Amino acid sequence: MSEPQTPPSSPVLEFANTRWRVRRPKPFVLVIEGEVGAEGKVSDYLHEQLLLPEWREAFYQLVDATGLVVCLNLHTQHPTYRDVRGRSSKGRLSQGEYYHHDGCSGPTKPRFVEIRCPVQPQTRGVATAVAPHHAVVAAMVQVLPADLAAAPALAKLLGGQDLSPAAIQQMSDAALDQLQGLITRTVRKKLNAEGARAYFRQVDLAADAYFEPWALGESRIIANANAGVTMQHRRAYQTPHTGGVANGHLVKRWPNEELLLPGQVLDPAFIAALCSEEEGEDDAKAEANGGQACYLRPH
Repeated sequence: MSEPQTPPSSPVLEFANTRWRVRRPKPFVLVIEGEVGAEGKVSDYLHEQLLLPEWREAFYQLVDATGLVVCLNLHTQHPTYRDVRGRSSKGRLSQGEYYHHDGCSGPTKPRFVEIRCPVQPQTRGVATAVAPHHAVVAAMVQVLPADLAAAPALAKLLGGQDLSPAAIQQMSDAALDQLQGLITRTVRKKLNAEGARAYFRQVDLAADAYFEPWALGESRIIANANAGVTMQHRRAYQTPHTGGVANGHLVKRWPNEELLLPGQVLDPAFIAALCSEEEGEDDAKAEANGGQACYLRPH
């Protein structure tokens, strides 16, 4: 197994005995466009090359080290993908519109989240924003309106510690979760739906999030849990949500836990818990059952 070889600004990545056309639009994003010399070729290079057993862990380490790896021009019918659950309405944010990690309701998070826009007749118009966790929380503090920052629950926390970007960069995951959860709950309580969406659009910009339009046949593999810097993601309406507009669908999976190597065993309880968290995307259903998404609960 060899490590990926590419200078930071190189348009070519050497990996899995193949030279790949790549670009790096942000420090935490690597976009793979396909093989060098195979422009226009249709293939499932993710499963047929990058995720082969002999290369899989090296590819996973590339995602861990990068944050977000985008695979374009990828055609696959792999059976492990499932539809992304949850829908938004004009009058209420869905839980997926808040920045979050997958699996935050349990003791263990999946290592990666892969979200995919299948080849389909309808293009995808709603963005998915991805940014480093520390950058998201720093941006949420930076653009928080003064009247929200003065809310009693927030004022006590915000006034009692250094919340400069440099200080937030040094925070533990638990401290980030606590601060982020409190801000998210305040925004959700104090702002109407379009006010909250406008706030998170400002967060997207301040965090320098990646929210490029989806391409058909694109997969985004997001570092969701590791010992270093992880990403958070959200469904990100970049214009007011008026409803009634046709929109292509997304699918997803947790590749480290669902694409098994020889000798590995699927943990059905863990996957069921992740799927149950996805089902909690329906705010009305969740609240009818007395619950909230984990990133809206106190941490």
